[in-house]
Amino acid sequence: MRKTKNFNNIKELFMNNLTTQGLVLIDVDVVALNNAGKNTTSNFDNAIATKTIYKNGNSYVYVSGQAWRYWWRESLKRNHNWNLSPISRESKIAFTQANPIQYPDDDVFGYMKATKEVELDENGNVKKDKKGKDKKVDATVTRVSPLKNSAIVSVASVRPVENWSSMARQDGDSVPYAKQEYSAIMKGMFSLDLNMVGTFSTYNKTGYQNLTELLKKDALEKGAKEIADDMMPGNKLIQLSPELRRKRSIDTVLALKTISGGAMQTDNMGDITPKFIVLATTTTGNHPFSHVVKSSGSRDEMAVLNIDGLREVLEDYKDYFVGKVFIGRRSGFFDDDADDLAAVQSEYADFVELGPVNKMIDAYCEQLKSQID
Repeated sequence: MRKTKNFNNIKELFMNNLTTQGLVLIDVDVVALNNAGKNTTSNFDNAIATKTIYKNGNSYVYVSGQAWRYWWRESLKRNHNWNLSPISRESKIAFTQANPIQYPDDDVFGYMKATKEVELDENGNVKKDKKGKDKKVDATVTRVSPLKNSAIVSVASVRPVENWSSMARQDGDSVPYAKQEYSAIMKGMFSLDLNMVGTFSTYNKTGYQNLTELLKKDALEKGAKEIADDMMPGNKLIQLSPELRRKRSIDTVLALKTISGGAMQTDNMGDITPKFIVLATTTTGNHPFSHVVKSSGSRDEMAVLNIDGLREVLEDYKDYFVGKVFIGRRSGFFDDDADDLAAVQSEYADFVELGPVNKMIDAYCEQLKSQID
């Protein structure tokens, strides 16, 4: 009986571990969103290559996960008034302030910082050494990011085209240069651990030593509370107010409506906001939507929605969805699939909503308000 009870407790813990799972498709023409430095295969001395990767012998362009995160952060700064954590540099390393209490991006995007700070006694006073100086202890902190994302990869195979340009606004000969450009439908996935946003551990373990003693003290003084850590009995977690946790989580998802970025934007401007999106809250960390879009054709040159795959996911994971699954499609994008998507929504009307992209993002964020407490 005891083993069964423990199993049920563990199962219950995982069922309460809520994660936002998202899939986005962007549609770009003649862009160079993320470059890879000098193009060593070019006939031009001054030539830039775009990021490309190979799979099954085919070429796919991509944007690194790091670049996507940079765009995401900047969107939160511009459109949601996030005060981003300042970056400090020492020798060959750089780090943020590692203060998730004050800076929401440290909370959502994670950090690592090696430093020392003054040691406090049980009453919160600074300890002194034999010479009367402040005693210092190791205050290295790390935080695994609650927001995890893939690279943004072209769904179908793409062969970037090298185009010649020149700087001609000067006397004498023009200065030629070359760059790779492409058009593609591209896929990105992300997960946001809703339980982890605004919740911090202080274990002396890599990835779990989120707060120093000073930050812990500061958090509690500002209204944070200590809660039991169900995964580590006997330990406590520091958790911010539900209002702050909701705001940080919802802002992170809402930022997709206005996200912008990418290289060569002055003369290769591309719109990187989603043209198709799937959003859901699940009780599993596994991302279920990775194959609802696929490549087709003899050389995998076409991107198509996998309607049967979408039905399969909705059926296989229906016991793991919390609330509704929201599917957004921009008019003019995958119009030929509109009837099939409507049929899927009708089949699963009790927990699937279908509509325009931004409306579905808003609807999902409204659902989040009741899921974070």
